[in-house]
Amino acid sequence: MSNLREEDSGWYMCGVEIGGLWSADVVTYKNIKVIHGMTVENSRLSGEEGSSVTVECQYSERYRESEKKWCRSGDWSSCLLAGSEGSNDSSVYIKDDRSGSFTITFKKLQMRDTGWYWCSAGLQKMPVHVQVKPRPMTTVSVTSQPQTVANPLPPKPITKESWSGHNFSHVLGSLLVCGSVILVGLAIVARKWWKRHKDPVLRQLNGMLRRRRNEYSDVSCDLQNATVVFLNKDSQDVHMC
Repeated sequence: MSNLREEDSGWYMCGVEIGGLWSADVVTYKNIKVIHGMTVENSRLSGEEGSSVTVECQYSERYRESEKKWCRSGDWSSCLLAGSEGSNDSSVYIKDDRSGSFTITFKKLQMRDTGWYWCSAGLQKMPVHVQVKPRPMTTVSVTSQPQTVANPLPPKPITKESWSGHNFSHVLGSLLVCGSVILVGLAIVARKWWKRHKDPVLRQLNGMLRRRRNEYSDVSCDLQNATVVFLNKDSQDVHMC
C-alpha cells in the first residue's frame, strides 16, 4: 500500500482459502490508521570525515505546503529552510521535492558535525543522530633506489722505464739537497775564518798607511776612501789612490 490517504484507514483481512464446506479458511486481520505526520527513513547515520551522507525526512500530504526545516538540537540559529543552501562552513544542502519527502545532504562531513539534529514539517519533528568517524590514516611506502658504487680504476703497473725515471728523479733531488747543505756549510766556515783573521790584516794595513802618509804628506788624498794596491807579495811599496 503506497500513497496512503486518511480515508484508507480501517480494518483489513488477509488469509488463505482452504475450501470445503466444513473447513474454515486461515485468515488474520490488521487495522491500519492513516494519520498526518512525518517519519525518518534512517534516524542514525554515520560517515567518515570528508565523506557525504543524506537524511530523508518523509511527511504526509497535509504538510506538503508547510515549512520544512533542518536544525541542530539546542541551537535555533542553526536551522536551515528547505530549498536553501547552508553557509560555506556547514556544507549542508536541503531539497524538498514536494512529493512527500525532503532530503538533507552533508556534502563534506567534519568532526564537529557529530551530534543530534531534527527535521520538521510544520509542527511535526523527528530526531536524527549523525556520527562522524575519523578518516583512517594512510601510509605511504617509500622504496629507496640502490646506490651504485663506481669501481675504482686499477693502479698502473710499474714498468722498468717508470722505475728508472723514478730512481733518477730521486737521486737528482738528493744531490741537490746535499749540494745546498755543503754550500751553506762552506759559507759559514768562510765567514768564521774572515772574522778571525780580518783584524790583524787591518792593523797591518793601517800601520803601512800611516807610514806612507808621513812620507807623502804633501799629497792630497782621501785616506778614508783610499784603495790600497799591492804590486806583489814581496814588495813593500804601497800605492794609494
